[in-house]
Amino acid sequence: MTRTTEGDRLSQLLPRLAGGQEERISIGDIISRLEGRAHTTLLVLFALPNVLPAIPGTSAITGMPLVYLALQMTLGQRPWLPAFIANRSLSRTGLATVMDQAKPWLERSERFLHPRLGALTRGRMERVIGVLMLLLAFAVVLPIPFGNMIPALGIIFFSLGLMEEDGLWVIAGFLTMVSGAVIFSTLLWALFKAGVFVFLGAFGYAP
Repeated sequence: MTRTTEGDRLSQLLPRLAGGQEERISIGDIISRLEGRAHTTLLVLFALPNVLPAIPGTSAITGMPLVYLALQMTLGQRPWLPAFIANRSLSRTGLATVMDQAKPWLERSERFLHPRLGALTRGRMERVIGVLMLLLAFAVVLPIPFGNMIPALGIIFFSLGLMEEDGLWVIAGFLTMVSGAVIFSTLLWALFKAGVFVFLGAFGYAP
């Protein structure tokens, strides 16, 4: 994975993407502006609106690009998106709001990104991380209120770790993924027990 240079820092690059006069910007236009950038830049871009949800219904628009990009990383393919995804659009105002909110966070993160534990970011590990991000991307797509924030954050950690060859951030991504799975499983179990309680109560059974 090629590391970004100082002039390519995400905190400088991403806020400029929402520039323009049109009211909306298509996902295809965003990809074109990032032509030649790594998978990781695109993954961060489409994960950020789910962590900082300034655009209503964001996961329905940005979730599928995450799925395709993570799958292509797993298969070692160049990033591309089919027309039915590329033609979708986002509000420029909403996208600009997300990027402005993300900029301070990215600037702080970049100060702590350094090449270390490189074995976790190279070779086969990149494909393994691609598989993990694919699972997280599917979780982002699921229509669960606020359920896409932790998976999207895990994708960002993984992507930044790969981008800067920082294995510590890859570990942070894995821990975020595990914590999200625990929280999601606990929520499902609580909903199941509540459903059983309601069902038994409806038929006059004591809980």
